Amino acid sequence: MALRAWALATLVTLLPAVGCKPRYSVAAGEDAAAAKPPAVGDPAPEFSLPDQNDRPVRLKDLRGRWVVLYFYSSDDTPDCICHATEFTELLFRFTDMNASVYGVSEDSPAEHRAFIQKFALGINLLSDADHAAMKRYGAWAPKAGEGADEHVVRSTFLIDPAGKVRHHWPQVDGKGHAEQVRRKLAELQGQAKGE
Repeated sequence: MALRAWALATLVTLLPAVGCKPRYSVAAGEDAAAAKPPAVGDPAPEFSLPDQNDRPVRLKDLRGRWVVLYFYSSDDTPDCICHATEFTELLFRFTDMNASVYGVSEDSPAEHRAFIQKFALGINLLSDADHAAMKRYGAWAPKAGEGADEHVVRSTFLIDPAGKVRHHWPQVDGKGHAEQVRRKLAELQGQAKGE
């Protein structure tokens, strides 16, 4: 039975992205809670990270726009392909809503360029090699279990034009997340117009 489970897990990681599958686990949820991300209403932590073209992207330079900032584990893995392609498919909708979308992982700018080219992605990807931004956003946490290594907590932040966190998804599944973010953005923008 254990051999079959190992073989299935190995096969899933080797398959190309054929669809997005939920992978939420209780342990992952506990990791996200332990990481202490900024609270809704708090100023979003500042960052300066290189994009796929080695150009610095600074949060302070994005004032006046909504920012979707999502953290993911690694380029070219099934869930991360799912996120990136779904955000790319909806990019025109986010642009129409005055929002920019950025994915953040520890991959290098060169790896991001290859990932973008391979899947014809339209979003920008940022490199956080030393995990500094991930730590400030609570997206770098210990794995469940004593003595386990740290890892990326797949999570998303919606930051308003004033630089405040307006919504946080502490644990993200692949399929449908981009649309979930788009709907929340529309809801928040509707509230802002009504204020």
